[in-house]
Amino acid sequence: MRAEDRGALGPDFLECVVMDVDPLMLARVQFALTAGTHFLFVALTLGLATLVALTQTRAAVSGSAVHARMVRFWGQLYVVNYAVGIVTGLVMEFQFGLNWSGLSRVSGSVFGAPLALETIIAFFVESTFLGLWIFGWDRLNRWVHLALIWVVTLTAYLSAYFVLVANGWLQRPVGFEMVDGTARLTDAGALLTNPTALLAFFHVLFGGLLTAGFFMAGVSGFHLLRRTAEVEFFRRSMRIGLLTVIVTVMPVVMFGGMQFRYVQPTKGGGGDAAAAVADFTARFGPDDYTAPSAAAVGEGLMVSMWGLMVLVAGVALVKFPFGRWLVRGRVFHVLMIAAVPLPYVAMVSGWVFREVGRQPWMVYGVLKTRDALSPGVGAGTVAVSFVAFSVLFAVLFGVNAWLLARFARRGPEGAGLGAAPPAERAPMLSPTF
Repeated sequence: MRAEDRGALGPDFLECVVMDVDPLMLARVQFALTAGTHFLFVALTLGLATLVALTQTRAAVSGSAVHARMVRFWGQLYVVNYAVGIVTGLVMEFQFGLNWSGLSRVSGSVFGAPLALETIIAFFVESTFLGLWIFGWDRLNRWVHLALIWVVTLTAYLSAYFVLVANGWLQRPVGFEMVDGTARLTDAGALLTNPTALLAFFHVLFGGLLTAGFFMAGVSGFHLLRRTAEVEFFRRSMRIGLLTVIVTVMPVVMFGGMQFRYVQPTKGGGGDAAAAVADFTARFGPDDYTAPSAAAVGEGLMVSMWGLMVLVAGVALVKFPFGRWLVRGRVFHVLMIAAVPLPYVAMVSGWVFREVGRQPWMVYGVLKTRDALSPGVGAGTVAVSFVAFSVLFAVLFGVNAWLLARFARRGPEGAGLGAAPPAERAPMLSPTF
């Protein structure tokens, strides 16, 4: 259409363009954007919290000055990633009420229970104790301060567990019954021990450690490549990162593979998929019950990333006993820097396979995605929120990347976490009259 024709149409043309957009697809893409971006923050937060806690334990037990400095440096990067990630999580939760009220209406008493536990039991405790850890530096007993970071770490994993319990129920609904079109929880034990939740939890646990290991090795490789004066600091950090990668890469693959046992039949293909499609057609009417092609693309990319990470871990295992190569191996440093994005790509790809492959179901075999969409939500409303959230998340992601790069580039000398305020470092002298 010519520009003058579009101008002649004016607002009517814009309205037609918006009305042509499928609000269901737009709402799905919007949630995919926000949830996927938030998950990138979560993985690094989980892994770095654990490595910081282990490093602080070493520093508290041995009194090692270099490990104490490592806690401040890596802890500062952890706090930056955590703080920005919190904002993305809060924005993501708004969408349940904005676009997906049908999910709350039909299954809120089951799906909402673990999310409520995550907020009340895990998140509030985690954030409170993290604040005490940040501001209690050199003000609390070293063992009390050490206990704080371990509480933060353990509650972070508890938070991830409850979220995955909720997501696992969407994948494989158990422990409930339908009463007047509403899901009612009948077996809390079945909900909390759902294999799709437990296997995903350990997969994410080791995946977070793997992400942090690659991140620590990549940042260390960057400084060693620049021939930094902090050779001992980043040599030790490189060893911690590489050891984490070596130890966790196979558990990530193992727990990822074990989940295929519980993959929905329509996602797995074959005769079971045909039988499931026939059953759904008889129960819910004709529809496209097969997994979208994007799920297969996500699966292929995820497996490829696993293969590359295993290969890099093999190189790290060969280099690990030879300390001089960790400092002098410039090609190895470049390799570890380039490997930092691998776990991120693998996580997003695996998430696409897990979530997109469930379509057209919001709760598999119980509630279709289109029935979970909020009633009365038009394309215009979803489009406005989509643009707003997209811009916000792009800004947050960019700010987080910039802050991490900035503080990582400064090195341990630029770490402000735990540093005494200027008034404490150099108290002013009282005036003499």
